[in-house]
Amino acid sequence: MNYPNSRLRRLRYNPNIRNLMEDVDLKASDLIYPIFICEGENIKEEIESLSGQYRYSIDNLLILTKELISLNIKSILLFGVSNNKDDSGNIACSHKSIIPKAVKKIKEKYNNEILVIADLCNCSYTSHGHCGTLIDGDVDNDSTIETLCKQGVILAESGVDIIAPSDMMDGRTLEIRKELDKNGFHKIPIFPYSVKYASSFYGPFRGAVSNSLDEGNRKTHQMSFKNSSEYLREIEQDINEGCDAVIIKPALSYLDIISKVKDRFSIPIIGYCVSGVYSMVKSASRENLIDEVDVTMEILFSIKRAGATAIITYSAIEIAKKLNKK
Repeated sequence: MNYPNSRLRRLRYNPNIRNLMEDVDLKASDLIYPIFICEGENIKEEIESLSGQYRYSIDNLLILTKELISLNIKSILLFGVSNNKDDSGNIACSHKSIIPKAVKKIKEKYNNEILVIADLCNCSYTSHGHCGTLIDGDVDNDSTIETLCKQGVILAESGVDIIAPSDMMDGRTLEIRKELDKNGFHKIPIFPYSVKYASSFYGPFRGAVSNSLDEGNRKTHQMSFKNSSEYLREIEQDINEGCDAVIIKPALSYLDIISKVKDRFSIPIIGYCVSGVYSMVKSASRENLIDEVDVTMEILFSIKRAGATAIITYSAIEIAKKLNKK
């Protein structure tokens, strides 16, 4: 291309031309809204570490779900906030546990108007705060998978649409798939967090689910951000074990990973725009340094541009309102 014969700005002068040339799309239905569910009634409690986000009791969750449907937000991701905990998270393997109860109520009221995804992990239900059963001070892979499988079947029996294991145990996708199929739930998809880094961006989330480690960290099972190709083996393993889509977390600092996965694998990708990013944008907005919605929109478009099919975001409501207005 040679100037002046080629002038790239010709495609920018007119707003209608700009709209015509845009090739990355973001719709309200691309957004997945994460919600924190607690025991009790008539509870809508703001989360101190996540300004603008709340812990909801199931009755208020149903009210929120109605609003989301009206905004064309079609998918939610549920996290349990449990006061009752044990050493293994086995307490979640019950129909009386908070998320199975919430799923059942949502499906009774809204059926297929909303897609219900359940995060599958034990960290909200263990007394020590780790993602599974501890043996010799570390999360034991295989005994943790046993608990995840039991919890997964309970969720399926409660009516969940999708199960999203976030624990990063080796082989959990295969074992959960086998257990679901054995119990007649071969239609339930599994969306594992296939690429989940041991990230400092998760800090505000810990406060949201009242989860803190007694000791240690999650670096023995979550991935190191210093590795450039480890994600390939994680993705390949989950695909071989029968996953139906993959979740990449965090999204914003790992756009290169999303892009490479998109180029290499033919599988839907969900990017998780995590709590740390949300909180940083909120904080800068409060200081009038940025426009919260405009910056968030730019972040979400960057995640879609990198190759994500859908995005988990705490800003789903604000962004859906902007998109619907547009």
